[in-house]
Amino acid sequence: MTGATLSHPRLRFDVVTLFPDFFTSPLASGLLEKALARQIATVHLTNPRDFTTDKHHKVDDEPYGGGVGMLMKAEPIFAAVEALPVLPRRQVILMTPQGQTMTQSLFQELAQNFDQLVLICGHYEGVDERVLNLVTREVSLGDFVLTCGEIPALALLNGVIRLLPGTVGKEDSLKYESFEAGLLDYPQYTRPAMFRQWQVPEVLLSGNHKAIEQWRREQQIQRTQERRPDLYAQWRAQQADPVDAGISCTDD
Repeated sequence: MTGATLSHPRLRFDVVTLFPDFFTSPLASGLLEKALARQIATVHLTNPRDFTTDKHHKVDDEPYGGGVGMLMKAEPIFAAVEALPVLPRRQVILMTPQGQTMTQSLFQELAQNFDQLVLICGHYEGVDERVLNLVTREVSLGDFVLTCGEIPALALLNGVIRLLPGTVGKEDSLKYESFEAGLLDYPQYTRPAMFRQWQVPEVLLSGNHKAIEQWRREQQIQRTQERRPDLYAQWRAQQADPVDAGISCTDD
């Protein structure tokens, strides 16, 4: 799915998938649609079934040694990937529960350092192990199993494309999101100031930008400590001083 062709798009995605239609609606909606229309990125969908050589277009088979389920065959995947153009800075990523877990820092690395990301979406019980000879990185959405690799591939597409310059209108907003500074985001409110019995914190109505900034920082630290103690511990370990920017941090 691409817009008008430019000679040098910022980032090219090639998604190797048995179900190209899975991506049609998400890529035609919201910020992703705008980014693709503006050639901030391009997404190309390739079906390995189109590269089969038998009359039934078979892409799976039983595993050697027995076992439950079917495996995606190596030949169609190799043929699909090898038919793609090769840009200078390229990663071939297999979406698999055995890969490294997606994080904001991974999205940043992929957005900043590569011209082409090839995403291989697995199905059934996985892929023939020999496919790993094509792969430069294995990536997982989390410690659970899904029916297909398209779901994590779409998450990676979304997470990377939104970091590319020009996708998000106010790029400064990306600096203050959850995980950007190792902390969760602070609470946010909009009008009305009073909704039912819930009042917007007075500091946000004060117009005192220094006090607002300090309150938000305190909220980030508190929220991370309460909701994600693992992230909080990592953040604390990275601080040269347990008092960050004059804000006291106390452990439970």
